[in-house]
Amino acid sequence: MTGRPELPAQPVVYEVNTRVWLRESVKTATLADVPADLWDEITPPGTDAVWLMGVWERSPAGRAIALADPSLRTAFESALPGVSEQDIAGSAYCIRNYTVDEALGGPEGLAVARSELAARGVGLLLDYVPNHVAPDSPWATEHPEYFVQGDAEDARRDPAGFLDTGKAVLARGRDPYFAPWPDVVQLNAFAPELRRATIDTLTEIGRQCDGVRCDMAMLLMNDVFTRTWGSRAGPVPDTDFWPEVIEAVHRTHPRMVFAAEAYWDLESALQRQGFDFCYDKRLYDRILHESAASVRAHLGADEDYQRRLVRFLENHDEPRAALTLAPDKERAAAVLVATLPGATLWHEGQFTGRRVHLPVFLDRRPDEAPDLALRTFHERLLAAVHGSGMRSGSWQLLAAHGWSDNDSADGLIASCSTGPAGRFLTVVNLSGRQAQARIPLNWPELGTGSWELTGLIDDIRYERSGADLLGSGLYVDLPPWGNHLLSVAAG
Repeated sequence: MTGRPELPAQPVVYEVNTRVWLRESVKTATLADVPADLWDEITPPGTDAVWLMGVWERSPAGRAIALADPSLRTAFESALPGVSEQDIAGSAYCIRNYTVDEALGGPEGLAVARSELAARGVGLLLDYVPNHVAPDSPWATEHPEYFVQGDAEDARRDPAGFLDTGKAVLARGRDPYFAPWPDVVQLNAFAPELRRATIDTLTEIGRQCDGVRCDMAMLLMNDVFTRTWGSRAGPVPDTDFWPEVIEAVHRTHPRMVFAAEAYWDLESALQRQGFDFCYDKRLYDRILHESAASVRAHLGADEDYQRRLVRFLENHDEPRAALTLAPDKERAAAVLVATLPGATLWHEGQFTGRRVHLPVFLDRRPDEAPDLALRTFHERLLAAVHGSGMRSGSWQLLAAHGWSDNDSADGLIASCSTGPAGRFLTVVNLSGRQAQARIPLNWPELGTGSWELTGLIDDIRYERSGADLLGSGLYVDLPPWGNHLLSVAAG
């Protein structure tokens, strides 16, 4: 649409649980009634897009299944003590229709939200769930040809795996490694009719937003789908699902962004199939559970590939960063993520240190005291990185050299960015001990003159000779989980 912001090549995305945010912030109001200061709050400087998670019409049938599930009710009570049935909206990923929920203001409310974001130069992302729909979706009765099907014997023998709608027996949704999900039915990625319906649905969604985050996108790939469903899916098409779908949608919406939730090391394959971005779950796991050396090895991948990854420390599927990371480590990891190539994803509540991981079924969350210092840190980080222009430059991983009697350099991750906005250096101590190293800077133009290194998120300032920076390298001495985020300019 004319007048809409075009997302940058490496967008910064802010995820908002829409129903929770509205209920907490503006009580019973809809997206059309959100005051300006609340739109400002979820678009801090440096934000390029807001992902309004969970705007589509949820399934009453799926909600009823959730209400009857003891394990889910236990999880709801754990996250929200005293939870009532009024707090349980049903899963955001058990979708009945791709129509904005009337409780949120319907399509008109979403249009107002999009305009408010656009007025701030911010794009809008929405969800798409390609693998399954709710059992009470109109598709389930009107278009059984869209689904993986069974027969009456399947429904009798395996009621947990198949649903008899009265018109057809449909497989329940699943992935190849887990039992079927009880509240959804399985779309057939190989069915030409389903592919056409997906193209039509995404084309309509593309009129309402700037991009989609595609849930569990790898499940629709031909090889994965074959492994999951075998002969039940029918003949394997010559073309994979995503190239056919994305190419067709782009004929109507050439700038529409496709981001894949992806696992199982299929990120590169999905990029080749047309996705602009794929989740970088490997980086998340390495930051949380492995060493700095493991993180550094992951960052040795090709820069073009990395520019099409989504970096994050939490999202609605993962535990809160404030729960999984100690405060100093979380800050160090945030500096790392904010300065890497690729898209970055931040989750509403992450900046204020929320610790409760809320199930996507709920539209209310417990009160938690905000960490205002943490919020200031994150917002200053985003603004500094954005304002510097460093993400528009060419990124390079740098070596950090230690000494034979001091291996603390192993905890350091160093990188630089070079472009029209200037030269920038990031060094993060991703370890719990003091770390020293020398880091040669690969900029021949440093020459022999004097250079100023200035902190972007703190007040530090150093003067160093170009000959030293090029030769033995910049000497750094960082405390546990410390960092340098520096601009480098002629003195």
